[in-house]
Amino acid sequence: MADDDPDRRCMDGMSLDELRAEIESIDQELVELIARRTYVAETVADVKRERDLPTTDERQEERVMERAGENAQRFGVDDNLVKATFRLLIELNKVEQRDNR
Repeated sequence: MADDDPDRRCMDGMSLDELRAEIESIDQELVELIARRTYVAETVADVKRERDLPTTDERQEERVMERAGENAQRFGVDDNLVKATFRLLIELNKVEQRDNR
């Protein structure tokens, strides 16, 4: 986050317990988003299976990774960390798709 980010300024005066509570809340949101993404990925897998499409779509994976890098830059987050996270999500989804075929 940039130093002039209002969220960062608000957090400067928070206690350690308040900061940890904020992290706990963010962690819950992350898990909820991962669950939502996983559900949609499972639905994509169903469509692929119905249409007899391959599990892997390298062009789509490249687009996802490009978006991940762009979003990381937009939010001032290490793009290697974000891309590694997305790579893991993609690989786990592909394993799940293969197992369910």
